[in-house]
Amino acid sequence: MYLELLLFLDFTKLLKLKDTSKHQGLRNQLAIILEAKGITDSNVLNAIREIPRHLFIDSSFEAHAYQDKAFPIAAEQTISQPYTVAFQSQTLEIEPGDKILEIGTGSGYQTAILLELKAEVYSIERQKELFKRTSLFLPKIGYKPKKFIFGDGYKGLKEEAPFDKIIVTAGAPFVPNPLLAQLKIGGKLLIPVGDKTQIMTLFIRKSAKEFEKHELGDFAFVPMLEEKN
Repeated sequence: MYLELLLFLDFTKLLKLKDTSKHQGLRNQLAIILEAKGITDSNVLNAIREIPRHLFIDSSFEAHAYQDKAFPIAAEQTISQPYTVAFQSQTLEIEPGDKILEIGTGSGYQTAILLELKAEVYSIERQKELFKRTSLFLPKIGYKPKKFIFGDGYKGLKEEAPFDKIIVTAGAPFVPNPLLAQLKIGGKLLIPVGDKTQIMTLFIRKSAKEFEKHELGDFAFVPMLEEKN
């Protein structure tokens, strides 16, 4: 335990060296750009200002970290465009203590935003390489989801349901019924639906069998992978 504490403190010192005032200034600029694009939730903007996005991508591409664009990461996946992350976070109207299921951990950037917003996060990742990397990386920089799961996001996480909110961070060709079923009454599912491009779609559970649906515009995501037997 003592050795683990020393290693964590060493990493924290390294993090402070790697996250400079220049990076903080770039995050402030990014927040201004996102606000101009319609992100008005101050908590979301503060989370954008707080989280060192450059640590989530390869250091050789650091110059791209605070541009409002998606960027490739491991396993042929991407770290989502900051606007997309902010838009999804704002649309879900996250409150402290919300129990959230995230489908597609990816780099962990969206996960960190949710945790910065004080949500209780359960995150599922289908790519083994990303799961291993992100489940080790996030706690090292101070972000600890309630659970990391390597599994099939189409199935959700029935044993932990119901959820206040479910966020899907990959393009789904259809809306998985288990995700709708795992929402609490009044809960929200936000999912990009489609093949080459997706329509960001919000479902609000009004009763056991009734859902309110809102289509919120076109987005582009990597495909949501399904477990194959």
